Amino acid sequence: MLITQGLHRLVASLLLCAALLSCTPETTQPTVEAERSADSAELASWQARAANVTIKRDTWGIPHIYGKTDADTVFGTLYAQAEDDFNRIEVNYLNAMGRLAEAEGDGELYRDLRMKLFIDPADMQAKYEQSPAWLKELMNAFADGLNYYLYTHPEVTPRVITRFEPWMALTFSEGSIGGDIERVNLKDLQDFYGNGDMVAQNIAVSDGEPRGSNGFAIAPSNTLNGNALLMINPHTSFFFRSELQMVSEEGLNAYGAVTWGQFFVYQGFSDKAGWMHTSSRADAIDTYLETITERDDGVYYAYDGGERKLRETILTLPYRSGDALAERTFTVYHSHHGPIIRGEGDQWVSIKLMQEPIAALTQSYLRTKAAGHNEFYENMRLHTNSSNNTVYADAQGNIAYYHGNFIPRRDLSFDWNRPLDGSNPATEWQGLHTLEESITLLNPENGWIQNTNNWPFTAAGDFSPRAEDYPRYMANRVENPRGIHAMRMLKDKTDFTLDSLIEAAYDSALVAFDPLLPALIALKEEPSLAPETREAIAHLSGWDTRFTLDSTQTTLAIFWGEALMREAQPLAAASNSDIYDYLASQITDDQRIAALENAMATLSDGFGNWQVPWGEINRYQRND
Repeated sequence: MLITQGLHRLVASLLLCAALLSCTPETTQPTVEAERSADSAELASWQARAANVTIKRDTWGIPHIYGKTDADTVFGTLYAQAEDDFNRIEVNYLNAMGRLAEAEGDGELYRDLRMKLFIDPADMQAKYEQSPAWLKELMNAFADGLNYYLYTHPEVTPRVITRFEPWMALTFSEGSIGGDIERVNLKDLQDFYGNGDMVAQNIAVSDGEPRGSNGFAIAPSNTLNGNALLMINPHTSFFFRSELQMVSEEGLNAYGAVTWGQFFVYQGFSDKAGWMHTSSRADAIDTYLETITERDDGVYYAYDGGERKLRETILTLPYRSGDALAERTFTVYHSHHGPIIRGEGDQWVSIKLMQEPIAALTQSYLRTKAAGHNEFYENMRLHTNSSNNTVYADAQGNIAYYHGNFIPRRDLSFDWNRPLDGSNPATEWQGLHTLEESITLLNPENGWIQNTNNWPFTAAGDFSPRAEDYPRYMANRVENPRGIHAMRMLKDKTDFTLDSLIEAAYDSALVAFDPLLPALIALKEEPSLAPETREAIAHLSGWDTRFTLDSTQTTLAIFWGEALMREAQPLAAASNSDIYDYLASQITDDQRIAALENAMATLSDGFGNWQVPWGEINRYQRND
């Protein structure tokens, strides 16, 4: 089976074996001064573990970590990641534990508060003690690897975390771009808990790039050499994950993308199987309207004809203030559904989501050791990959798809896309849907599977699951242009090779414009148009909707499409419509023209005119 780990590192994957021939171990010895200050028993333990680990770096600097045991390899993996970017590791755990403000100041207080609503260090420590022995050993090795790195690199000064503890791994167990907790709106949180404070939240600067992921699995029947193919194409920020290989004498041999600070390959492949994830909107989260009564002894909420008392917790959050730490205290509330995250009229809103860190970390790690689809399927029974879809292929020739993985069973008489009546017991989750009840595919007759963050009902063309067979909450998204494009490239092709699959992934068609451009081009004879606007429409009318580096039509169309989408997004949300359906059917002619003129002005302001080759815009640029 040939599997690619993302196009941007394809060559590195293909040349892995050749690269390893020229690899040399990297070691770092502690200074005498540092050695004198270390605890002798702990140091001896670290050094014994390190003696079982070899880290080799290939031509591209990618680390390949070899250990006698899985724990040895985890130790080396965290050490190698820290060599590459300790800062990103620390920041990820500051965020996961709700401690960013200790480094960044009060602008991160509400981000920390959001995490603290769900993550309690004492609870994580207790869950660590409850974990199976094999998982505790991996968590111990995770902490030891980072602490040994800090010990051997006294020149590295952590911003906050000077010592990592094993339980911390449970706070960051999943690895996707935006976890479930990040669905809680920070402004709403501040409005509710801030008592009118004027703290300016730090706003993450957007790079303006689109997000999403594409996964394609090709069955042996559709490949030239009779092996399965898996295309892993995650769209993340450039440095969101590291890339490495983990190998042990206990059967671990996984290569792929590892989110900084984690000890499992989030998406990648072993010598037996490959897996990739796309962000899902299978409904794994619900919000509840709680009807509140405030009394002298606390706050109560209505439930099942009576009342229950909200759990009240006082949280003290440290934050950086100059060279010192200050504190801010919040009183937060939980119903039995979950934490209160905002107000809505005179009601309070709670949120319910998956919180199973032991099972989540178990599932994330053990999938990397699955020997084939049967083991992978059993691993999916843990039901904790809550924010992702999964595309799978293996050396036995199986291809598979899982749409979501944590899907509560619900009463279909309610609209689960809106806040629910928290006082009504009928809105409670009724357990989880089993894998057998969920939307899945295994070896469809067409010989291919695709997912592009779209719905699952075109995942295998004519052999896809049918929407009418499943509750609507299992698949909230609709089709998207990337999915339409993928089907065109995969359909009726039975001789895929690695090269031709890559060629298909790079196909230059921009199918999103197929339903959008005709309505704009039809306006080119409107007498009220400005001459330059008419010229721009005529310019687009001759375009074949394919991108090239020298195409000025590509640039104008993309800037127009982005302006149109900015206009349409709030309108589509207000009407509870899908953005692509709204663009195709509800945008007005005036909006089309206004978006085009906006695009022309933006290009003219930035580049001197609106006819700019796409290659001058879509390019890498050093920012040092």
